[in-house]
Formats: sequence, C-alpha cells, structure tokens
Amino acid sequence: MSRDRTSRRFYRAESTHDLTSFLDRGQAAIDENRWTFETAWEAANKVGGIYTVIRSKAYVSTEEMGENYCLLGPYKEQCARTEVEEADFPPNSPLTAAVNVMRSHGHKVHTGTWLVDGNPQIILFDIGSAAWQLDSYKQELWDTCSVGIPHLDVEANDAVILGFMVAQFIAEFRKAAEGYSDTPPRVVAHFHEWQAGVGLIMLRVRHVDVATVFTTHATLLGRYLCAGNTDFYNNLDKFSVDEEAGKRQIYHRYCMERAAAHMTHIFTTVSDITGYEAEHLLKRKPDIITPNGLNVKKFSALHEFQNLHALAKDKINEFARGHFYGHFNFDLDKTLYFFIAGRYEYGNKGADIFIEALARLNHYLKSSGSEMTVIAFLIFPARTNNFNVESLRGHAVTKALRDTIQDIQQKVGKRMYDICLRGHLPEAPDLLHKEDTVRLKRCIYALQRDGLPPITTHNVVDDWNDPVLNAVRRCQLFNTINDKVKVIFHPEFLTSTNPLFGLDYEEFVRGCHLGVFPSYYEPWGYTPAECTVMGIPSITTNLSGFGCFMQDHIADPMSYGIYVVDRRYISLEGSLTETGVSICQTFFKDTRLTRRQRIIQRNRTERLSDLMDWRNLGIYYRQARAQALKIVYPDYVDHMDLELGKRFNYPRPISEPPSPTHSRVTTPAASIHGSDDEDEVDEEKELAELRISDK
Repeated sequence: MSRDRTSRRFYRAESTHDLTSFLDRGQAAIDENRWTFETAWEAANKVGGIYTVIRSKAYVSTEEMGENYCLLGPYKEQCARTEVEEADFPPNSPLTAAVNVMRSHGHKVHTGTWLVDGNPQIILFDIGSAAWQLDSYKQELWDTCSVGIPHLDVEANDAVILGFMVAQFIAEFRKAAEGYSDTPPRVVAHFHEWQAGVGLIMLRVRHVDVATVFTTHATLLGRYLCAGNTDFYNNLDKFSVDEEAGKRQIYHRYCMERAAAHMTHIFTTVSDITGYEAEHLLKRKPDIITPNGLNVKKFSALHEFQNLHALAKDKINEFARGHFYGHFNFDLDKTLYFFIAGRYEYGNKGADIFIEALARLNHYLKSSGSEMTVIAFLIFPARTNNFNVESLRGHAVTKALRDTIQDIQQKVGKRMYDICLRGHLPEAPDLLHKEDTVRLKRCIYALQRDGLPPITTHNVVDDWNDPVLNAVRRCQLFNTINDKVKVIFHPEFLTSTNPLFGLDYEEFVRGCHLGVFPSYYEPWGYTPAECTVMGIPSITTNLSGFGCFMQDHIADPMSYGIYVVDRRYISLEGSLTETGVSICQTFFKDTRLTRRQRIIQRNRTERLSDLMDWRNLGIYYRQARAQALKIVYPDYVDHMDLELGKRFNYPRPISEPPSPTHSRVTTPAASIHGSDDEDEVDEEKELAELRISDK
C-alpha cells in the first residue's frame, strides 16, 4: 500500500476519546475517597428512555468507580422484584451507616444490586413510608424556594417525597464517610430530570457539602409545547415560559426543573439541540453536553452481523408471506423493509412525514416501472382490542401450506428413493400422486381472499380517530395488488412471544433495510443509534440529538448510511423533496441499490458503532463529575485529567474492508493479520458503487 494511503488510514481506536484507561474498578475512587450517587426516577423502574440510559451506562460506571458508585431511585415493586437482588452492604461501609439511620427514622429502604450488566449497587426508597411527612416537606420547599405543589398532583408529590428522602440519605452518608478514610470524602450527587430535581434543591438549600450535577434529557415545557403543534424551534426565544407553563397547569413542575438547573454546580443536556432548548426555556446554558451511548458488543468477524441480518430477514419474509396471502404477487428477493418505531407521538416522531413520503415513493416506483417492493412497518404502541383475525388467519393458512408441502416432500423423496433402487428413473406420476395434488389444491384455494391485506395487525380502539390510520386513508395506501409500497401498522412493541413475528425488537431491526426517524422533537433518539450499532442505515433529522451529534462528529454522514434530513431551516415540503438529503429522494435511491451496495453500506454503518459505545461517550459524564468536584473542593486534583475541548471528526470512509472483500483467488497460506494487503480496499471504487462522489 502506498505511503499516502497509509497516512490517510483511519482506525476505530482513533475515532473518539476513550474511557478505557479510567476503568480500574474504582481503585482511584477508593484512594481519593470519592463517591458518586446517581439519582433517577427510572433506576430499576422501566418508564421511558431514561431507563435505557441508566441501564446501559451502568456497566462502564461500575467499571470506572466500582463499589464507590451507587444508584438511587423509588421502590416500584413490580419492576424491582424482577430486576433487583436485595442484599445488605458490608457492615463497615458508610452506605450501611446511612441506610441504618434512614431506617431508624421509619423509612423503608431497599438495598442490593441491579441485575443488569455491571451489577451496580442500588438503593430504592419506599415513597409510601415517608408520605406522612409530605406536608412538612412541602412547607420546607415553600419556605426555602417559594415553590408550591398542588395537593392533587400525585406525580409531583411523589417527586417531592423521593427528593427529600434522597437528600436526607446523602447528608447522612456524608457524615458517615468522614471516618471511613484518612482522606476527606468527595461526594458527587448526579440527578436526572425534574422528578429527581427536588433532592438536588434540598442538598443545596441545606448546604450539604457535596458536588451536584443535573442532567435534563428533554425539558418538561418543551415536550408540552411540541405536543401542541407549535412552531417550536422558530419561536423558542419568544415564548413567555411562565405563562406557557401556567396555561398547561405544570408551573410547579417547571419551577422544580428550573430551580434544579440553576442551583446545580454543573448542568448538562444530552444534545446540542436540547441545550439550545434549555437555554431559552430553563434560562441556563448547559456546561457540558453528555450524549447517550449503548453497550456495543463487537463481533470477532465483520461478516457475522451480516449473517444475523439475513436470518432476521428470513423471519420477516415469513411474516410477509402470511400477511399478504392472496395478494402475494411480489418477489421477496426484491423487497425492502423500512420501519419507524417509538412512543406514539404522531407529529413529534415524524410519522406524518413518513407516511407522506411513502405515498410519493409508491408513485415514483409505479412511474419508473421498478421491480422493487417496499414494505413499511409503523411500530407504535396504541390501544387495541386484540389481534386482527385476518392477520392470524393468513399465518394459519400459510403454515398449513408449508406443513403440507413438507409432508409431501418427504413422501416424494421416499418414492424416488425406492424407484431408483429398482433401477428406474422416476416419472412425474410416480412421484406426485393424485391425493397429493388434491391436498395442494385445497391449500391453494384456502389462500384466496375477498378483501385486501389488512393495514393493521390488531383491532385498534377508536380507529376512525387514529392519526396513523387517518393518514394512510388520506394517502390511499391500502395494500392493493398494484401498490409498490405496502404499509403495516403494528400497534404494540415487538417481543419474541409475538405470534405474528416471533422475533424481538432487536432481531426485527437487524432484518430491516432502513430505519426512518424524521422526528420533529427528539432530544436524543435511541432508535437510530440502535440501528447504527446493528449496521442498519437510518434517516434522522437535524432536530434530533443523534442527528446533530452525527453531523458534528462525522465528515460525511450520508456515506456511512446516516441520512440527516433538514427539518429546522426548510419547509416540510423541502424536507420531503428538496435536492440533497430529502426523505423521498433517499427512499427512491435506496430502492435502486444492488445487493452488494447494501452490504457495503451496512458495513460502513456498523463501523460507526464504536462512536456510540459508552466506553467512548462515558468520558463526558466523567468530565461533568470532575468539574463539579473542582467547584466544591478547590483542592481536588483529578489525577487522570483529560481535556475534551478539541472536537474529533470521523472522516469519510477510507480503507476499512467491506464484506465481502475483493474477489481474489484463495491460497493455502493464511494472510498475515494486519498486513496492508488484507485491509486494502479501493475507496474510489466503493464510492462509485454507492454513487457517492467526493466532495
């Protein structure tokens, strides 16, 4: 390989900052008597996306801080009894002393480890055991902060109780930790979202000597404003925040969130777009951006995830055969699977623009005479009665046909074997008997249907008011035999016990060809991040945290299969059709790629998985904690200090090998691992195959 190409080579290890050097199982934290408490309503309590953040980050947190890291949250029995292994802390631990003090005051406190990767220590507070003190808690909050909580707001009341219990526990722990080591204790208390914010407020009001960090994943007022179909981002600087919060009867919650954001030592958000939102709605600019990551499990061979794609696609193919029985006039080898998934927020998640783009793609494919078919899945949990009878019937009749054919195959094989043993070549009538033909005809006739394949897999409650179904009706995407784009609305999350699909969400994503997430309001966006880790190209927007992150850290996201659509600076029509990265153009171009081009594209997308790994992104959380410690403890010295001021930028694809690599004659001698010849790929040829020109 030439010196020039060698100098331009870009390996995974160089792509980002690395947390690996800090993963000492807490030895540095023990030496410094440094403790970290992370408080979230979703700790061992599956409610929303923050649960995924806390759960996935637990491994690198425990690898970095060991036993000096502990999660705090509310005790929710339904989740805790299946996810938490209860156990006492060591007798000499300051955690034990603080827990005993809490219990002596009549509070029920559950301790143990969370049964997720990393097995972090966790303390869960039974809110009901302190409910008798709610009035005194509210009075103290009013006297110190002038924040009043309505009696009927149960969620806010619970947040107040949890906050006071957490603040009291951390204060007691701070006292107990004084005698634990010769080194004075350095405590960091990290709080997520407004539900945990009261704990931070009380720690500051009571002047407890701890460093605090507050992370907002999405502002409370921002969610409400976007749900009301406002022109959110173009009017951020014009909203009267107090008035808007008051009109929506969330002023007290907004005050709790804003107070926590202003009283914390270090304020963080998960993305630049959320930081911009917080600057205008919470009136504080974030000190650090802490992007969300995932636990990335790498494969030893690059082609393994391609094999998983093929296996998962076969299962989706089987679903398509059953769902479209009677109208199965398309070739599954020339069929692409697109999908959108998430909370059922029709406008915020971009379901409206997705359906509109599908209708236009249907027209493009028909007009161009394309042989390709696109099956689009919309996976949003909605209220349903039960499975659609037509969907279940389709899978029953296709299973009957498959079982019949397998039985006949065995009989034909046995007959062929016996005839050949007699020294004769079998004739068709000798192999397929009349009763076999009759059985096959009965199965084929059972595949006939009067109506069209259903749009939904379930009976949706109040379907005439359902926004997805109304949009499908407006665009006339009825799954007719002439439609090149078929639509399937699956109104519940996927599990492996699902009788229609028989695969969980991760398998389903692996089997698809494109994830489509044209969100209008998406503070981060785990769905496109999960696609990236699994090597599936995706469409996102510059209004999602993930899309902004990719634009900031990748020189050319499109060449890696990450299509960032502009929904901030141009009109909705422009997002659909404007030249460049638009949804309709991306859809149509994707249908024209060859199989090899798709393999190259998936390989490139999967290369970005390291960028999403907590081992890399966890460094930002570490920096936030270190800065908070330096503010509270001026004498604190971070012995592993790291400057993150310089932004890294992932370049355009160079010589990482696609799969399959160059077709070359195999030799009995194994290639030397790491040799130039093994890794070399013609970048220009790759770009030409994907129809991407150098910029």
